[in-house]
Amino acid sequence: MPKIITIPSQELFVPPDRFVYTKETTIKIEHSLVAIAKWEAKWHVPFLDAGTEKTNEMMIDYIRCMTISQNVDPSVYDNIPSSVLLEINEYIDDPMTATWFKDTKKSSKGEIVTNELVYYWMIAQNIPMECAKWHFNHLMTLIRVCSEKNAPQKKMSKKDILSQNKALNAARRKASGSKG
Repeated sequence: MPKIITIPSQELFVPPDRFVYTKETTIKIEHSLVAIAKWEAKWHVPFLDAGTEKTNEMMIDYIRCMTISQNVDPSVYDNIPSSVLLEINEYIDDPMTATWFKDTKKSSKGEIVTNELVYYWMIAQNIPMECAKWHFNHLMTLIRVCSEKNAPQKKMSKKDILSQNKALNAARRKASGSKG
């Protein structure tokens, strides 16, 4: 789901002695797999890797990659106010779904997630390519739901099987009136 943001007009000082006035600009952005792929193609680092240090320039460029509005003046990105950056970060962090998972532990594989890996997950789960334009967190939730629904049932431990059998036997004895 795209987000419309407004970058307010500003008065900026340009050294040594000049002021520049920018006009208010409204742009539409979309945090999607498509945007991440564009960004990774330029910067050659995984966007989703928490260990990858991202400079201010890299993050502003990600906003450019997220922009789906046409004919945006490139200077719009030069002085985005911190309040607008906060609004954009909140949008990026928004889960965009009511789905939640009981088990929130991270994958123990230690895999670095890149756009190609996410595209692979989409293909493996038969998720249509047009979903690559969804809000990224929504897409990742769909991938996880598909993965969990398609996963084989987990086998019960010996302890759980014995406990279940004991409960079933007790219920049967009670129902039949047996003192077993």
